[in-house]
Amino acid sequence: MSALARYRQEWFGNITRDTLAGMVGTFALIPEVIAFSFVAGVDPAVGLYASFVISVVIAFTGGRPGMISGAAGSVALVAAALVRGHGVQYLLAATLLCGLLQVVFGVLRLHVLMRYVSRPVRTGFVNALAILIFSAQVPHMLHVTWHTYAMIALGLVIIYTLPRLFSAIPSPLICILVLTVVSVLCPMPLHTVADLGRLPDSLPHLVWPDVPFSLDTLNIIAPYALAMASVGMLESMMTARVVDDLTETHSSKRQECMGLGVANIAVGLFGGIAGCGMIGQTVGNLRYGGRGRLSTFVAGAFLLLLMVVLRPWVAQVPVAALVAIMIMVSASTFSWSSLRDLVHHPRTTSVIMLATVAVVVGTHDLAAGVAVGVLLNGLFFAFQVSSMLSVSSTLSDDGTRRTYIVNGQVFFASSDGFADAFDLHDTARHITIDLTHAHIWDMTAAGMLEELIGKMEAQGMDVQLIGLNGASTKLLARHTRLQPAD
Repeated sequence: MSALARYRQEWFGNITRDTLAGMVGTFALIPEVIAFSFVAGVDPAVGLYASFVISVVIAFTGGRPGMISGAAGSVALVAAALVRGHGVQYLLAATLLCGLLQVVFGVLRLHVLMRYVSRPVRTGFVNALAILIFSAQVPHMLHVTWHTYAMIALGLVIIYTLPRLFSAIPSPLICILVLTVVSVLCPMPLHTVADLGRLPDSLPHLVWPDVPFSLDTLNIIAPYALAMASVGMLESMMTARVVDDLTETHSSKRQECMGLGVANIAVGLFGGIAGCGMIGQTVGNLRYGGRGRLSTFVAGAFLLLLMVVLRPWVAQVPVAALVAIMIMVSASTFSWSSLRDLVHHPRTTSVIMLATVAVVVGTHDLAAGVAVGVLLNGLFFAFQVSSMLSVSSTLSDDGTRRTYIVNGQVFFASSDGFADAFDLHDTARHITIDLTHAHIWDMTAAGMLEELIGKMEAQGMDVQLIGLNGASTKLLARHTRLQPAD
């Protein structure tokens, strides 16, 4: 399929389901975007406008069809400190720089760093996000009357049972309509969308950050912009990977990174806060049948329509309907099979997954959890590989020649064990180190080998290296004085 034909298929290959799924995704966006706007310390209108701009722009520029992006996630946590310290105008400037950095990240192909995020880390990321999505609904269920619980229960019944009878329209959309009609016809003490914050009442317009154009301004916004760009890219790449797994398809992570950068530049110019991929809303979009770019576009365009044109009606939507939807999204996002896998998978794999969950839930920072998971994964991997190194030796009949046979990988984590396997006070005067079944990986291992041989030669031993592969030979020749034998 040509690039043009594929792009057309991504837009118009699933029009009905993409449109309906995007509309449901819009309602799923509203409570989370408003909540994270408060976290960031900005007016809800700033987050809602930003989500509209991001969704519309990235529908054209992104690399992962069917993915919902908006102004939420850990980016809001990073932005909060900047807003508290310097105000919203500096946030807009940081958003512009954030988008520019993400474009640069894409040009430099830094998205390849996602290769180092293992499956246990991704599972922990998804599970932690499901927990955060559910926990975000808890405040809406506290200090309320029984009417709220009854409406949530009714919403869940509609969401889970209606698809068995009727699937042309996504059940969450019907849930919103039914619960809104019930609350209007039968007035009861319920919180509505209007209670979440002031909704926009006009179209967004182009603005330019009202900050001094100076190095001092750059010094203020640069650290925050870099953190926002890094966190946003990480969350978007993780979300794109989850969509790849769920849909069994591939996507361009580089294009997604650059597309997110373009979207955030546009957000900064329209007075919004930077955003990223939203895995909860994305998984919901997939569950409702959204697969193409149209669903992403509709999620943003319908959001603006709801906020500006249909604002009086949207304000009457009961929060209970949104809570029911997000509970369903949370349940469908969580990897329930991972609980069973805790028993069957290797202990280190389970520790990595649980540590990722614990850090994310404890800090509400998805990037921190992924960083801890990747670090643990690297440490466990290094330990496992280093423990596979073995060194054996044979002594000639006359006791004058000893041959050491090395098997495994010699690198920073195994170099100490490698050195300890050699006897520096051996009575044999001729030492052969056979590295046919070994590989020297880094400077730590090369330096350790050079130091070991130097100590042996200082004891009067004649040391010969044999069996080195090409890469190991080049490493030793370039960075040590060793001369391996042919």
